[in-house]
Amino acid sequence: MLRALPYKTNQFLFVLLKISLVVGAFYFINQKLTNNNQLDFEVFSEFLTKNRVFSLKNIIFLLLLSSFNWFLEILKWQNLVSIFKTISFKEALKQSLGSLTASLLTPNRIGEYGAKAIFFTSKFRNKIVLLNLLGNSMQMLTTILLGVFGLYFFISKYPADINYQKSLKFLVILLFISSASFFVLKKKEVTIKGVSIEKVLRFFKHIPLKHYVFCFTLSIFRYLVFSFQFYFLLHLFGVEVDYKNAMIVITSMYLLASIVPSIFIFDVVIKGSVAVYLFSIVGVNELTTLSIVTCMWLLNFVFPSLLGSVFVLKFKLPKSVES
Repeated sequence: MLRALPYKTNQFLFVLLKISLVVGAFYFINQKLTNNNQLDFEVFSEFLTKNRVFSLKNIIFLLLLSSFNWFLEILKWQNLVSIFKTISFKEALKQSLGSLTASLLTPNRIGEYGAKAIFFTSKFRNKIVLLNLLGNSMQMLTTILLGVFGLYFFISKYPADINYQKSLKFLVILLFISSASFFVLKKKEVTIKGVSIEKVLRFFKHIPLKHYVFCFTLSIFRYLVFSFQFYFLLHLFGVEVDYKNAMIVITSMYLLASIVPSIFIFDVVIKGSVAVYLFSIVGVNELTTLSIVTCMWLLNFVFPSLLGSVFVLKFKLPKSVES
């Protein structure tokens, strides 16, 4: 339908779409900060000022951690794309931050798959979607592996009110569904948008092992960076806890928060609820926990998405698409 429209009309609609994405992202960020039922923005600001979180030294260090976090993510994406196409770090940066902004309002950042794919011509897009899935899966695998250990030590160390019988039933049902899905997806006739699952599995099978190892290694380092950032914020807000005990709670929080589906803009609410429950068990008050979760959200998602908005506005379709 768009191809049938005049060239100037297409250009105008494309510019309008880019502006709408950026304005929409800014609007929802503002709504989340000013209309947060869990944490009033004025109370949050006063609490930050009281704890001197806004000192220049602290801000610089926190931004450095956020930058390193995204540096690792961008490097991971550059390496994945290099499997079939060489791109510069600058291009990987544009694609990573631009897709973050474009996907900010979509459930579980699902829009990131399409946003990254649009940077490439049509012949590469299926591969890009699969590579993005691989990168996200590696990060989730890291969260699960470290989270399982953290949750085990958390349950062993702290008296949590958990219904183990219901939890066991949930795990059995989840295992059954996962096993059934695996056997169904092994059938050759199962397709996703015309692409058979067999071809998808073959695609992953032919990726060299070194890319899996590199991707997983960067995912672990990313996890260590943003979890340390959370730990650093705990100390800034006056919570006296050693790194080992803090990581037990932090890894448990990220594990539990990751398995709850949510619209990404409200991801801070999900993490906030889980964090409040877990940290209350170890004696951290609700205001401190919610303030730290909000700071993490601002530093690692809002800040890079604002930078990404520049790349969204400057984005141009690949030449073959424009023609």
